[in-house]
Amino acid sequence: MTGRIAFQGELGAYSHQACRQARPEHEALPCKTFEDVIEAVRSGTADLGMLPVENSTYGRVADIHHLLPESGLHIIDEAFVRVHINLLAVPGTPLRDVKTAMSHTVLLGQCRSFLREHGIAPVTGADTAGSAQIVAQDGEPTQAALASELAGEIYGLDVLARHIEDHDKNTTRFLIMSREADLSRRGEGKMMTTFVFSVRNIPAALYKAMGGFATNGVNMTKLESYMVDGSFTATQFYADIEGHPDDHNVKLALDELDYFTSNVKLLGVYPTNRVRI
Repeated sequence: MTGRIAFQGELGAYSHQACRQARPEHEALPCKTFEDVIEAVRSGTADLGMLPVENSTYGRVADIHHLLPESGLHIIDEAFVRVHINLLAVPGTPLRDVKTAMSHTVLLGQCRSFLREHGIAPVTGADTAGSAQIVAQDGEPTQAALASELAGEIYGLDVLARHIEDHDKNTTRFLIMSREADLSRRGEGKMMTTFVFSVRNIPAALYKAMGGFATNGVNMTKLESYMVDGSFTATQFYADIEGHPDDHNVKLALDELDYFTSNVKLLGVYPTNRVRI
């Protein structure tokens, strides 16, 4: 029986596209919030969850770093989606008839040049796929949506213009979450290890904790800090490193990290997937 993978948003969202590309054999399950995605996996309603963590243009996705450590889920894979933006309209509509384009405010900001060139006014919608759904339901030829080609396919809209974004490298990174951890070595490339930690209250604790990765030749690809429980003094760090916890140099670095921290939580071990899907 085919499994299910939960994502936040409507059918046709870029998170849905990530599900289709990374886990095509799974049935995609739309959820209203990130918390709903996590709960769907935790409860067994879905086998996997697809969560966006960062975008190459806009940085990290709000709230995700707070949710992951307490989710009870484990990272088992990562996926990358190029955010190609398309102008979608009801079938038979010529581009010259389009007067407005609806989408999430972030996408509207990424298509300013195209909209200005064609005299199309931006209209803010709740999200990308939801905007496509509204355009399809209204059936108004002068109203278009900015969304993925998948959204156009799902809601029966024509693609009037493809890849109209101002910047051609906008990519979102997703993490695939599971109830069960998978610490096995898999894939043909390197392994990635993700964890969160809090440093001890001693001078230069972070500097000393990071020293173990430098001296043992472990490449840290991400280190981000964020406040815990709204406190300016309680800081937690989120980190990605290349390597597997069983690698000798990684083990030495993590042992040194443990000495200078009050808490370390492993979030997942998974193959790197730096080739965009």
